Amino acid sequence: MNRRVVIGLLGPALDGGQDADRWVSWRPTVSVCQHEDLLVDRFELIRQPRHRSLADLVTADIRAVSPETEVIQRDIDWGDPWDFEDVFGSLHDFARGYAFDPEREEYLVHITTGTHVAQICLFLLTESRHLPGKLLQTSPPTRRQRDRPGEYRIIDLDLSRYDRLASRFSLEHRESLTFLKSGIDTRNPMFNAMIEQIERVALRSAEPILLMGPTGAGKSRLARQLYELKLARKLITGPFVEVNSATLRGDAAMSTLFGHTKGAFTGAVQARTGLLRQADGGVLFLDEIGDLGLEEQAMLLHALEQKRFWPVGADQEIRSDFQLLAGTNRDLYADVGAGRFRDDLLARISLWTFRLPGLRSRPEDIEPNIEYELEDYARRTGRRVTLNWEARARFLQFAQSESALWTNNFRDLNGAITRMATLAPGGRIAVETVNEELERLRSIWRGGADDLPAGLIAEVLGPEAATMLDRFDAVQLADVLAVCRQYGSLSEAGRALFAASRRRRKTTNDADRLRKYLARFGVRWTDIRPRGD
Repeated sequence: MNRRVVIGLLGPALDGGQDADRWVSWRPTVSVCQHEDLLVDRFELIRQPRHRSLADLVTADIRAVSPETEVIQRDIDWGDPWDFEDVFGSLHDFARGYAFDPEREEYLVHITTGTHVAQICLFLLTESRHLPGKLLQTSPPTRRQRDRPGEYRIIDLDLSRYDRLASRFSLEHRESLTFLKSGIDTRNPMFNAMIEQIERVALRSAEPILLMGPTGAGKSRLARQLYELKLARKLITGPFVEVNSATLRGDAAMSTLFGHTKGAFTGAVQARTGLLRQADGGVLFLDEIGDLGLEEQAMLLHALEQKRFWPVGADQEIRSDFQLLAGTNRDLYADVGAGRFRDDLLARISLWTFRLPGLRSRPEDIEPNIEYELEDYARRTGRRVTLNWEARARFLQFAQSESALWTNNFRDLNGAITRMATLAPGGRIAVETVNEELERLRSIWRGGADDLPAGLIAEVLGPEAATMLDRFDAVQLADVLAVCRQYGSLSEAGRALFAASRRRRKTTNDADRLRKYLARFGVRWTDIRPRGD
């Protein structure tokens, strides 16, 4: 059986006492050797030179209660016992110079004595395996245990043995990612990797975060989720304050952001706090920050760097400490070159920059987002609506195709699901409702019904022939042509276009069926391919 060695600090306060009364008090270092079920072969007693007399007394008392325990005093002088760097350096030197023999000896590191700084240092050195042992923690006896030396606990810092603890951290991490994605099981690898980075930054940094991306890409929702995550982890205590910078115009912009004093200008009948002060201790989300005026940008930069700003008309600065989240759909670097945005402010807010992709760049995420939108509709209206199989397939076929422009990204998707859910008879969206919505979306993206037919139809048929089509034929033909452009042959395009009806046919000839349809409009397959293909 390996010899047991305890490494511990002499506690000048807890281990003290000169007369016989010292045996009435609980002394941690002596008590370690009083436990009948904890045989100590050697006690490495670390002391400072000025405590030599007390160390000698404690050594004698250990020998009295445990004659088999060898006590070796180790002199370490670290000056100020509350200086972390000094204490850690001294204990680190001791650990590096000690001749450990883990094959023959078992080491316990006593962390009950010494200053809190020294105890933390012993913990860190044990965790890093500079002290290759387990922690030993002791506690005094209760009133009913006066005849006992108290309690002790051995703690193994080999975290690989604590799978439940490790899995807890892993679960917490997964929950944070799911929360930032609003519970949506997104599938796009690049988007998921970006969310993982954002989660780490949110939990470790209070620096500004710049969210870039097109309108409707989810910047506002992500900003709110970031705030809620930080609030749940108790990283902030203040409110979430949001404003669209595009709505701030003229003299009112300064007052809205920075506040004003009573009488600061005509009409200022009472003081105004301002959004920056409201956000103190929390998060300020400035959406479309690129629309701020240059004067407001300069004031904002000062507030970020100094945590102070001047309200309009004030004779002293106001303090406010907040984290800035900024959103924009503009190219701020181009705006800097054009003199519309300050380069020093951009440098200050772009330490953490994340570009949210548009919906067209994430076709695999459309399906899980449909589920989210349906759940959201149910929460808002109290009416649960579902998509039948055929309707879901039809909508996804279009939504993931090149014909789906999603110019307003998730706002377009939200609008589409809301309209279909509202119109769905019996709480179930059928393919007829989907077809109506697809026509509506095409019309929206073309800029309205008056523009029909346009775009791809005019390119294939020519502008004059396109104007001769009925609205019904134009909508259908536009969809057919868009699908055809995604495939390399008539057969492939036909299988995609007739996927539903071909299952009901005993024989299929999708290529011939599509060729005949196109011939009605005088279109050949070679006419559909883009120029240069």
